Amino acid sequence: MTSSLMDNYGNPKLEFDHGKGTYLFTGDGEKFLDFAMGIAVNCLGHCHPALIRALRDQADKLWHTSNLYRIAQSERLASRLAELTFADRTFFCNSGTEAVECGFKIMRRFQYENGQPQRKRIISVTESFHGRTLAPIAAAANPVHMEGFLIGDSGFDQAPFGDIEAMAKAIDFNTAGIVIEPVQGEGGIRLTPIDYLQGLRDLCDEHGMLLMFDEVQCGMGRTGSLFAYQQLGVKPDILASAKALGGGFPIGACLATAQPAMAMKAGSHGSTFGGNPLACAVANAVLDELTKPGFLDEVRRKGEYVFEKLQSLVEQYPDILLSVSGTGLMLGLNCQVSNTELSDRLIENNLLTVKAGKNSIRLLPPLTVSYEELDEGLEKIAGTLGSW
Repeated sequence: MTSSLMDNYGNPKLEFDHGKGTYLFTGDGEKFLDFAMGIAVNCLGHCHPALIRALRDQADKLWHTSNLYRIAQSERLASRLAELTFADRTFFCNSGTEAVECGFKIMRRFQYENGQPQRKRIISVTESFHGRTLAPIAAAANPVHMEGFLIGDSGFDQAPFGDIEAMAKAIDFNTAGIVIEPVQGEGGIRLTPIDYLQGLRDLCDEHGMLLMFDEVQCGMGRTGSLFAYQQLGVKPDILASAKALGGGFPIGACLATAQPAMAMKAGSHGSTFGGNPLACAVANAVLDELTKPGFLDEVRRKGEYVFEKLQSLVEQYPDILLSVSGTGLMLGLNCQVSNTELSDRLIENNLLTVKAGKNSIRLLPPLTVSYEELDEGLEKIAGTLGSW
């Protein structure tokens, strides 16, 4: 059957009929253990009852009004994010790339409002990923993503990941700020060193620039704290969130401290659907679950448990696996063999994972995964490696 969809996602073969918790099911009943979770989106698994209840309750009352009017659900969500994070203000949108775009606009507008309109350039680091709209692909500068879309740099510079001296040299009187992922996702589950992040913070303070963290993938409990920066001791001025923020319902958010946020005056930015009652009702329900006493502590314990088991597999199969990386339940297997082939073989064993850069495989189970389900996934990985 010929599809009427554009071909940008290729031609995937698998199709799922329904999901429950950590599992997805095809129309004919075949069961898959899901360690992909919509690419770190379904943080509470599939069809979590609290999210279903929040969505249904809100759907019975009000879906959409636009931001011409106050939205109680969005006001509540913004207030809670301010209480739980460094931020004073939040802008809601529909996706991670939109949240990143908003952050870029804040950086430039902040400098403009401070009488330095020439400060428009933003520095990112190599092997980063910030989304698929034009500014984020210009920031990440991945030639594959830029091909046919961008010529020139569009106001972005890059410095090598982890090299603070190179970052300092990249800064000039036109630089507005720096953007970085505290944990790289698409780049191949890579932790950004704390001393490097502190160095970036110091550079931004020294030069009057803004520091932005892209936590679209690593945020919302994935690393064992609500946001990854909270484990690192370095606070940004701006933070982009999405993916797990809605637990599967599309929503993005750009968080900022008061001074940068105040640069975004009425009419400077907007989103028709951003902060709508449905999305914010679900996101509030996600926050309810993630902030329950002990929930995030358990995520960290589960992450440590899996990391240790994966490390044993790396030692057992050195010709197939190079190393394990990550933190919390955001883990990566760096491969000696093709990550595409390993991913395909894991699918044959009914385990879903996600490929990433550096020839790696991402393991992103729901934060609600049980130890029994983690063991099931580990057994599937071990079985796949053992039959290589």
